Formats: sequence, structure tokens, C-alpha cells
Amino acid sequence: MSAAHASAGGSAAAAVASGFFRSRWVERPPSAHELEPGTLPQGFRAAGVAAGLKPRGLDVGVLVSDEPGTTSAARFTTNALVGAPVAVSSEAALDLLRAVVANSAYANVSDGERGMATARESQAAAADLLDLPAEQIGLASTGKIAVELPGERLIDGIATAVANLGPDALDFSEAILSTDRGPKRASLELALPSGTVRLAAQAKGAGMISPRFATMLCFVQTDAALDAETLDLLTGVCVKRSFDRISVDGQLSTSDTVYALASGASGVRVEQQTEDELRFGEALDALLRQLALEVVGDGEGATRVGRVVVRGADELVEPVARAVADSPLVKTALLGADPNFGRILQATGQALAGRAPFVVDLDIEGHRVASAGQELELSAAEWQALERAVARPEVEIELTVPGSGGETEVFFSDLTHDYVSINADYST
Repeated sequence: MSAAHASAGGSAAAAVASGFFRSRWVERPPSAHELEPGTLPQGFRAAGVAAGLKPRGLDVGVLVSDEPGTTSAARFTTNALVGAPVAVSSEAALDLLRAVVANSAYANVSDGERGMATARESQAAAADLLDLPAEQIGLASTGKIAVELPGERLIDGIATAVANLGPDALDFSEAILSTDRGPKRASLELALPSGTVRLAAQAKGAGMISPRFATMLCFVQTDAALDAETLDLLTGVCVKRSFDRISVDGQLSTSDTVYALASGASGVRVEQQTEDELRFGEALDALLRQLALEVVGDGEGATRVGRVVVRGADELVEPVARAVADSPLVKTALLGADPNFGRILQATGQALAGRAPFVVDLDIEGHRVASAGQELELSAAEWQALERAVARPEVEIELTVPGSGGETEVFFSDLTHDYVSINADYST
């Protein structure tokens, strides 16, 4: 391990600032005050229990809103292969969900009718225990693909979780973890013009992370009152700026799920096109972006997070950003804090194959290293400054490609020995 690599201090999630909003790429919402991370907004209860799906630890969680007027929104994976929980939940009343059942260890994917039956039975069991219609129960599962999810253990776990529902989400946020190094959660109190509300979220994700988000689950709660259309709009916009912008390994999961529930228990209504909506949207955006960065910073052993920003023709910026973020050569250079910018140029050229001339500008942490596709000669002092810059926990890459009108960003992790070991041994 190089000295520069060691200087990263292990996890890219290590703070560059204090508190939950640690990344320099996330603007701390001015109206938000951080609460204890497991705190739930008014009207919600949650629990996480050990149902024996994992050899040890919590593995089944239930989250419920006690408010009949709760509204909701959801987003799911776009993989052609979807898990049974995604398929069943997609048929639910996604604007009127009252509860979510989540499990780890088994993704319930590619198990045919047996898997679909397990998903429907778990949804029905939760509905019966919570005295709710089955269509108001959302499901989420994460873990091994193409392995049977033990249905009896899951349903027993749901019953135990319902019996232990309480006012915080600490155990719930633990029960959804798979290869994560730790829980990803936050709770905020927001001072809106119309009153004070709470906004909280719990997420998981570390590997199989790709555009159109990740092997990730995210559960958002607020006690603000929002109509379903407003909540859906805000959720969609914020997901596009957060979980849609991350990649650990370029692999699109079968199980990606985001649920947002608004209980309205605070009595504060967030109306469309108001200052309340603006401030609430800013806080939701910051919350999900930081959680997305926590996922990348976990990265099944990640030590650094990169951000690639690409400007140029609208049809070029996305493929270039993805090519750089998903390049194993770029990712291993990030691991070693090696300013080998030729790898970035190569990945860019790969995405621009068939387009000539190669006229690209490249900056790394504000240092211009290539202009019009040609390497710039750096002095010894400039090279040393560049080496110091890429040894930080967060490293920014900026590319300007031909054309104008387009700009995008992708956050990505380095590629570590731990990532290889975890995934080499995942099912054994």
C-alpha cells in the first residue's frame, strides 16, 4: 500500500466536515437541524428483528405510518430482471402506502412463482397484523440473487417486528444491511415558513451500485403533509440528483427501491410552488445526496470517492461520465492516489469512439493537466501538488468535451482489494 493510499485513512466516508452532511459536494440545508439519526418523524413507528435469515444479526424490518391520510411515492430498479418484492410492490397503491416490510440476506429474485408467492404472503401477513389493506404495504428485499427466501422465517420475523414497533428507526436501519460496513441514516428538523417538520431516511447499499441507482434501499419519512403528486415530484427529482448519479461497480441491481412516506402528523402542509416546498425540497435533496455518497463511500471497502463532471454536447456528457466512473483503471488509480490522468483520457476517448478530433480539456482538483486532448507539461511542484490533491478522501475530475449545452456528474468509488474479496466469497 502506498503512503498516499494509507493517508486516506481507510473509509472515504471519513468526514471532511462534521455531522451528517460531510461531503463538500452536498450543500447543508440552511433550514435543517440534525437530530439523533434514528429519530422518526411524528406518526411513524419502526422495528428491526433477527428472524434467522442471516447467521447472526437483524434481518427483517417493518416501518409503519399510523396516520390514515399518509401519502407516498416510490421508485424502483429499471433492470429487466426484477425481484418479486419489486414486482408485487409495483402493483400496490404507491401513492397511499402506509407501511413497508424489508429484509436482508435474500433478494427474492429469480425464484419463479415460489418467490412471487413468498412476496405476496409477506405482504398479506403484514396487512393482517397492521389492519391495513395489502395494497398499502410496500416490500423491499436485498441479498443473494437466485436463492430461495425462507418464507416462514420472513413471516415470523414480520410478526415479531410488528409486536416491537417503536418510535425510532435504529434497529430498522440495521435490519436492511447486507455487505454494508454500517447503517446509513439521518433525521432532520426543518424550520419551514409554515411551521416545523421532521424529515428522516434510512438507506443501505455498498455493492452492485450503478446508474438508475444501486443495490440500494432507501426509506424516507416526513411528518409534513404533502399531496401525493407533490411528494412524487420531489422524490423523483431528488432521486435523479442522488441515487441516479452514483456507481460503485457499474452493475444495475434487480432490487433497487426508494419509498417516501408523508404522515402529515405535524399539521404543517407543504403546498406546491411555495417557500415551504422550496425549503423542503432543498432538505430532501441534500439528505438523499449525502446518503448516496455514503453508499459510494462504503463501496464494499472503498477508501475514496471521485466525482466526475462533464460539460459539452448533451448527447456526449452522460456516456463520457459513465465511462470514466466505471473504468477499472481509473478506479484503481483512485485507490492508489495515483494522478495517472492518461487513464481518464483513455476512458473518455473510448466513450467518444468514432468522433474526431479528440479535443478534450481535463482538470483534476482544479489542476489543468490536459488541453485540447494533449498533456500539459507540469513542473515538479505542480506534480507534487496534484499528488497531494488526489490523496484526499474526495477527488474531483472535470472534463470539457466538444459541443455545448450539456452537463452531468457521476460519483464513484475506488476499486479495492476488499471489494474483490467480498464479491469473490459472497455466496460461499
